[in-house]
Amino acid sequence: MPKVLILDPLSQEGLDLLEQTSGIEYEVRTGLKGEDLRTALNEFDGAICRSGVKITAESLEGNTNLKVIARAGVGTDNIDSKAAARHGIVVMNTPTGNTISTAEHAFCLMMALSRNVPAANQSLVEGRWDRKKYMGTQLADKTLGVVGLGRIGMEVAKRALAFEMRVIAYDPFVSPERAAELGIELTPTVPEMLPHIDYLTVHTPLTPETKDLINAESIKKLKPGARLINCARGGIYNEEALVEGLKSGHLGGVALDVYAEEPCTDSPLFGMENVVATPHLGASTEEAQTQVAVEAVQLVVNYLTTGEIRHAVNVAPLDPKTLESIRGYLDVAYRLGLLAAQVHSGGVKSVKLTYRGEVSGKNTKMLTASFCAGFLAKALEDEPNIINSEMLLLDRGVELSTETSTDMGSFSSSITATVEEGDKSYQVGGTLFGSNMPRLILLDGQRLEAYLDGTLFIFAHNDVPGIIGKVGTIFGNHKVNIAQMAVGRSNTTPGSAVGVLNLDAHPGEAAVKEVMSSEHITSCKVIELPAAGEMPTWMR
Repeated sequence: MPKVLILDPLSQEGLDLLEQTSGIEYEVRTGLKGEDLRTALNEFDGAICRSGVKITAESLEGNTNLKVIARAGVGTDNIDSKAAARHGIVVMNTPTGNTISTAEHAFCLMMALSRNVPAANQSLVEGRWDRKKYMGTQLADKTLGVVGLGRIGMEVAKRALAFEMRVIAYDPFVSPERAAELGIELTPTVPEMLPHIDYLTVHTPLTPETKDLINAESIKKLKPGARLINCARGGIYNEEALVEGLKSGHLGGVALDVYAEEPCTDSPLFGMENVVATPHLGASTEEAQTQVAVEAVQLVVNYLTTGEIRHAVNVAPLDPKTLESIRGYLDVAYRLGLLAAQVHSGGVKSVKLTYRGEVSGKNTKMLTASFCAGFLAKALEDEPNIINSEMLLLDRGVELSTETSTDMGSFSSSITATVEEGDKSYQVGGTLFGSNMPRLILLDGQRLEAYLDGTLFIFAHNDVPGIIGKVGTIFGNHKVNIAQMAVGRSNTTPGSAVGVLNLDAHPGEAAVKEVMSSEHITSCKVIELPAAGEMPTWMR
């Protein structure tokens, strides 16, 4: 009989569901760590946790029994998913359980900030009637900026619209049509949004791209008196910049539920005028905790009794034999997705994948999912995989289609992605040399052959003599080593060409700026891809 270990306090509804499930035993052991945790995990078939326990690689060392871990919540940063995958342990989360609660809390903070609720309450507690001091502002007719239109960001936007606010949003993976349906105006970039908004809320993961997204320079772009809310992740707002923005009077207020370091009990923001702060309460409602507990129990029970996998963050629903037969093409598709996501400029409307030649006879559904996982990899906190990536892309209103052809064309197999955004589209294409060497063979109508790994420097230029030498000289002066080089000429636009350089490291802002200032260079971009042979955990 399968046994399930409960590692953190779980709502009674979740425990009741386990109690009522025949054929499953469970035991509650909270507060475990170190050797006690490692031993306990090896005694059970499944485990359910929240954020209190830390399941590290050491916790799983020598484990031969545990089959599944479910996190009653969204993030899985307290679980070493890669170590779990190496032990054959499926890690799943409950991504929808706290959506409404977090959205409501973000809106609650925005309203409390607008009407000075905490400070006004404190003045009464201290025996003062400071009615004139706490003049507020209404939300109606104000403009809310939303960074990230995932589940939570979308729910916040809906509530803002109900309060007769104008909503401007940035999310490069939401189509303009989907945004228009909801009454939301999309903006091409966050900096372009900032001068037009009265409130800003962020609902993105903390990644290298979003860390310090709002900093001193960003705050200067905001309207005087703008108010900022963060119920997503600490570190997206630079807290020092927030302090200075409040001291200068440029910011009208800041409301935070998350912090760069947690737990956080000491911050220069605490106690400042026009600051509302709560201790990470976004998911702290009875309803959310009940929902994530019940969902986590269902995930574990279904996996242990039927083998069903949902919301997995570290494995693919493929048997080893099938995975091995298409691993090389999964890698090509994933890297093309990563490349396409970094090339495009936002507002994706549709993606079409075309499989030609021998690859058209393989499991193209899994290849499509692999592309989607790469396309969304830098937009999501948890690593998307071929279980959930297609659904996550469709959730953002992006149309997804595929086409297959046995015609080989120039290569025995090729995968081409056509991405449509607004009134323009672009293409990226790849193939596989041997069994494990992905290659880029098409870039926006220009045929070439380039390595599809590491740091790529892509530059469009006029097809005139001396361009390659000039770029090489600039990088040489900046001590940037070029490992490989490929050049393609356009079949549709005479006189234009593209260069792709594989670099040993990121060239740095100064080098990129100097290349861009060169005559005949029309655009350039640095693309970061995994190193050769490096694959996401679910592909190994």
